[in-house]
Amino acid sequence: MNANLNKPEADSHFAELQHQAGDAAAFLKQLANEKRLLILCRLALGEATVSELCEMAGLSQSAMSQHLAKMRSEGLVTGRKAGLQVHYSIADERCHGILKHLKEDFCTAADSLPG
Repeated sequence: MNANLNKPEADSHFAELQHQAGDAAAFLKQLANEKRLLILCRLALGEATVSELCEMAGLSQSAMSQHLAKMRSEGLVTGRKAGLQVHYSIADERCHGILKHLKEDFCTAADSLPG
């Protein structure tokens, strides 16, 4: 917390944090799966089909479809149908900031994600 805040400002700031803590925890819980996080990292580079995501993540099409369905229902990703293919992309822009931060702390390939 900023040491320059006076007591009423600090209390107001903390009250807002308390109000948003549940939302933040729910969002982080959605990302707290190794395969879903890997899928989102790939989608941060741009759209991808189920086949491309399966190959990248080493998952069966059935398992990938389950992960994508969960992420769609949570509003993390969206699909765009083109012929018989569905191209997935990140729907929740908050993912980009989180992924950028995680990349800086955990990845050695500095230019693997945009930003």
